[in-house]
Amino acid sequence: MRSSAKRTAFCSFLAVMLSAAPAAAQRGQNPATGKLYNTAKQKLLDGKQINAHTISRFDAKEYCEQAPHYDFTWFEMQHSTLSYGEVEKMIAACPKVGATPLIRVPDATEGDIQKALDLGALGIVVPTVDTPEKAQQAAKWAHYPPLGRRSQGGGYYGRLWTDTNYRQTFNDNALVILMIETPIGVANAYDIAAVPGVDVVITGNSDLTNFSGFPSSHPRYQQMVTDVRDGVKKAGKFFGTASAEYRSGHPLSPDVKLTQGGPSNDGWVNPNAPAQKKGGGQKKQ
Repeated sequence: MRSSAKRTAFCSFLAVMLSAAPAAAQRGQNPATGKLYNTAKQKLLDGKQINAHTISRFDAKEYCEQAPHYDFTWFEMQHSTLSYGEVEKMIAACPKVGATPLIRVPDATEGDIQKALDLGALGIVVPTVDTPEKAQQAAKWAHYPPLGRRSQGGGYYGRLWTDTNYRQTFNDNALVILMIETPIGVANAYDIAAVPGVDVVITGNSDLTNFSGFPSSHPRYQQMVTDVRDGVKKAGKFFGTASAEYRSGHPLSPDVKLTQGGPSNDGWVNPNAPAQKKGGGQKKQ
């Protein structure tokens, strides 16, 4: 090949590569891997089942020891005294440790969701979602315009994810998980899951017994979990359960894509965890 032809071919190749990199960034992908930097969400899109460990108290050492062995971290801020500042310090102690940092916020409010994402979390878990209106609030505050109404600030995310053009890519990487925990939520499962910007809908297995009055062994309880699964699948979203007991061995297991608790990905066992404690505490029936 003549030198001029080689230069032309190289310039054409370079132009393609330069044009492809911004396009990948706009889709929220790491140009080097073609994958989302939210690895938990990428695994869901790849058809994999993901699992969380739970952090409910301020212990950076414990967080950094556990996180490499799971798909995502469930920072518990509904039923704990954790502060946003404490969660920020834990994420900063071992950034990009492996597990995607997510926060179960107390409610679907602008203040809770804004702080959760500004401190570096890549998604939220919203409890007790009974209506599509609450689902809309969660999705709205969890996304930047034009998809939502998240305000642009100067949180820790700017130091953690800046190499990915955060503002332009976050909407693709945001992971919005909603929990259905009441019979009212069960009845509205399809409408809740169908809200744009919602990625995953899971059953809160312990509170579903609490609010319905049926133990997990009762056929009515099992039908409610099945009804949520049906509504979520119809809406084209990912279904999961707070209880890791549904990961396998249950008729719904093939559709369970997200759980809290259960075994680590690599066989690691937390020496400080009570042997009987498994995500949600409900037996599969």
